[in-house]
Amino acid sequence: MLVEIFTDGACSHNPGPGGYAAVLRCMGKEKEISGGEPSTTNNRMELMGVISALSALKYPCEVILTTDSRYVVDSITKGWVYGWKKKGWIKSDRSPAQNVDLWEQLLPLLDMHKVEFRWIKGHAGHPENERCDKLAVKMRDKYSYE
Repeated sequence: MLVEIFTDGACSHNPGPGGYAAVLRCMGKEKEISGGEPSTTNNRMELMGVISALSALKYPCEVILTTDSRYVVDSITKGWVYGWKKKGWIKSDRSPAQNVDLWEQLLPLLDMHKVEFRWIKGHAGHPENERCDKLAVKMRDKYSYE
């Protein structure tokens, strides 16, 4: 079964209040997921959008995941994250990898599902990306007032 997923993350300052969102579409039905944190980074929120969406799938699926996060797409499709993990979460420049806790949540989900990542330019009129952005910003704003 094919599932289309669209994700986005938003953050004020870095770190600061942040939000994430995902829209899942399968067999004509849609589901929105969103959340946030009071002190986080944009990359963490981008990852949380992907993790929350894939975690919502109840069984292994074929997924087309569309995001505007180069960090997420390149880290996976270029194999960087697998190299970081193999080297004990150390990057090629010998600095520690960021967001290890989230990568450790995401990698088993990528093993479970067949995921094709697609990068799109953010804020460029893509309907689902704009929808996710609005949801993520709403969550970010919720946490910026708490």
